[in-house]
Order: sequence, then C-alpha cells, then structure tokens
Amino acid sequence: MSKKVSLTVNRSRFDIDLDDAFADFLLEQLDKDFKLDANNDLKILLQAYVRKNYELFELESRLETILATVDGKK
Repeated sequence: MSKKVSLTVNRSRFDIDLDDAFADFLLEQLDKDFKLDANNDLKILLQAYVRKNYELFELESRLETILATVDGKK
C-alpha cells in the first residue's frame, strides 16, 4: 500500500506517494522540521536540509569509528 505525504513550501504544495512504513517515519521526521498544515519558507527548507545532512555526517563519523574499532580487534 502507499500513503500520500504532503508539504507546502513557498506556497507550492508537494504530494508524494510513499510506502506506508516509510511514510509514517517520514511524517514523524517532517513534523520536527516543518509546519505540516501551513506554508513553509525556503529558509526553513534549507535549514532542515542542512540539519539532516549534519545528522548524516555525525552518523557516518560514528560508523567509521565503530568500523575502525572492529577492524582493530581482528
């Protein structure tokens, strides 16, 4: 099944069809960064993009540290 996720940015509405499980996860994440029932400025979109990329950077850094630890134990 699919589920529609909608977000309004700069007065343009974007509807995305997603798998149910991912849609629920994405809605939870979008709710942290955006106003789901109102317009969002481009500035808010850019801030969310930078924030998510920083989270990705931190996760990759931790993964590299874990992998280095595991490789060192072999």
